[in-house]
Amino acid sequence: MDNDMKRSIILDNYSNARNRGIPDNSDDYIMINSNNQSCIDNINIYVKLKDGVIEDIKYEGEACVIAISSTSIISSMLIGKTLKEANELLGNYFNMIEEKEYDKELLGEANVYEDMYKQPSRKTCATLFARGITNLLKGKE
Repeated sequence: MDNDMKRSIILDNYSNARNRGIPDNSDDYIMINSNNQSCIDNINIYVKLKDGVIEDIKYEGEACVIAISSTSIISSMLIGKTLKEANELLGNYFNMIEEKEYDKELLGEANVYEDMYKQPSRKTCATLFARGITNLLKGKE
């Protein structure tokens, strides 16, 4: 994927963020806050689980382009996944960000962040949602 394509995907997922908003019935959702101490990135993540499957994800808050676009991409990828599948996807995503071995095929559109290691200060932006949902899913299996 070339840099123009990456930029286009990132901007589309920022401008037309998927899954953004507060759930209509938040009683059916588990919520966690994820933020970056060094900037404005601060989102609430809402996850609806049923029988070990992620039925829905919503989020709301304020964050930069990288944080919102990665939240849009990853949240869309996780809906419909079992907890095991979700944890595998998230593990691969973290490995990619940290320049470790990962399954490129599994990450699909999230591969737009494969060069994030070149901007270490942006790693926290690219992992804002992933860190939050990983913490939320701990112990749910």
